[in-house]
Amino acid sequence: MRIHFIAIGGSAMHNLAIALHNKGEHVTGSDDEIFDPSKSRLAAKGLLPEQYGWFEDNISSDIDAIILGMHAKQDNIELLRAKELGLTIYSYPEFLYEQSKNKTRIVIGGSHGKTTITSMILHVMHYHDKEVDYMVGAQLEGFDTMVHLTKENDFIVLEGDEYLSSAIDRRPKFHLYKPNIALLSGIAWDHINVFPTFENYVEQFRIFLSQITHGGAMVYNQEDIEVKQVVEATQNQIKKYPYQTPRYSVENGDTLLDTDDGPMPIEVFGKHNLNNLEGARWICQLMGVQQEDFYEAIATFKGASKRLEKIGQGPTSIAYKDFAHSPSKVKATTQALKNQYPDRSLLACLELHTYSSLNPEFLSEYKGALDGADKAVVFYSPKAVKIKKLDTVSSAQILNAFQRDDLLVFTDPIAFQDYLFEQDFNNTSLLLMSSGNYGGLDFEKVKGILK
Repeated sequence: MRIHFIAIGGSAMHNLAIALHNKGEHVTGSDDEIFDPSKSRLAAKGLLPEQYGWFEDNISSDIDAIILGMHAKQDNIELLRAKELGLTIYSYPEFLYEQSKNKTRIVIGGSHGKTTITSMILHVMHYHDKEVDYMVGAQLEGFDTMVHLTKENDFIVLEGDEYLSSAIDRRPKFHLYKPNIALLSGIAWDHINVFPTFENYVEQFRIFLSQITHGGAMVYNQEDIEVKQVVEATQNQIKKYPYQTPRYSVENGDTLLDTDDGPMPIEVFGKHNLNNLEGARWICQLMGVQQEDFYEAIATFKGASKRLEKIGQGPTSIAYKDFAHSPSKVKATTQALKNQYPDRSLLACLELHTYSSLNPEFLSEYKGALDGADKAVVFYSPKAVKIKKLDTVSSAQILNAFQRDDLLVFTDPIAFQDYLFEQDFNNTSLLLMSSGNYGGLDFEKVKGILK
C-alpha cells in the first residue's frame, strides 16, 4: 500500500509510520514542524519529510490511504486535496481498527493507568516470547516502537484513549476499536475542553462498553465507584471480571507483593500501580498466561517511561518524574511516593500544563491533591494559558483550589529552578509531575542536587 501521513511528526503518528514502513508499506508524510525524538527516528528510517510544511503536490490519486493526525487542521491544504481526489482518509484509531479487524482486539481504557497497564501486559508477553501486535502511549524498554503491526499475530493490545480521533472525526479514539476484551481502570473527569461536564465524560465510557463485541469480556476495577456503576449497568451481553488491589507490603523502600509462594519484590510501587498490576494479570490470564508465569515476568517490570520513573538517587534522597496531571492521578502518585519512603520529607512539584488543569472552572477538582506531600509547589506558565486561549489564571485561584496554605506557586521557570536547586535534599524524596517540562527544566541536572 501507498500511505501518506498528514502530521507525521506526532508521538503516535511517527510510531505508526515506522511500524508500517517496517511492515513493508510505502510510507510518506508531511508536517509543519517535527522535534526529537520523532525527527531522529523518522530520519533513521528515511521517512523524514525533505522540507517542513503542507504541499498539495504531496497528494496524488495513487495514494491508497491518508492517515490524518490531530495536529492537522480542517483547512489543511493536503487534507482538502485528498478530499477533492476522493481518497480514503483515516484517523489514527480508524486505521488501527482496519489493520486489526481479523485479530482479537484487547483495549485498555480508563482516565488513568492505561499506559502502565498496557505496558505491563506487553512486558509479560515479551518476557515469555509471545508475539502480539500493539499500540501503547510510551516508549518501552526492549521495544523499538510504540506501535507494532503484522499480518500473522492473533492478538493486538491497544491503549484506548478517550480523546478525539482527528480534526474531522470528533469521536473518542477508544470508540473506534470495537474490543473483544476490554479493561476499565478508572473514571475521573478529564479533557474538560472536549467533555464540558462530568456526566458527558462518563457517557463516553458507557458507549465504549456498548461497543465490546457480544460475548466479549470486560475486566474492571471494582474499587472505582464510577467504573463499577457503569460496567454493572451495561445491557451489553458480555462477561465481567472485577478486580481489586492485591495484598502487598512496603519494607525499607521495597514493595513486596503477596503471592501463593510468599512475598515477591517488585520494581513498581504505590497502591494505584498495584491495582494496575492486578488488572494486567487478569488480561494476561485471558490471553493464556498463567498466574505464576505472570508473576515471574512482572517482577522485572521497571515501569513505563515518565510513569513514576526514577531519574536520580543519592545516599538519602531520590527523585522521580511522572506524567501525572489529572487531580486523581496527582493525588495517587503523591501518596504513593510518601508511602514508599514514609520517613523522608516529600517535595512534590506539579506543573499545570493541560487544557483541563489550566481551566479556572476545573481547578477546584485539585482540592487536596497535594496533601500527601510535606512541601508542595505548583508551576504554570501564563504564556501557555494565552496560547491555549483560556481565561487568565491567578496564583490566588490556584491557592484557593488546592486548599493548602503553605503551597508555593511559580509562574517564572527561572524562579522555579532557582528554588528547586537551592533546596537541601538530605533525607528527601522529590516528585516532579507534569506532561510538560517546567519551562525548560534540565532533568539531568536534577541528579546533581541529590544527596
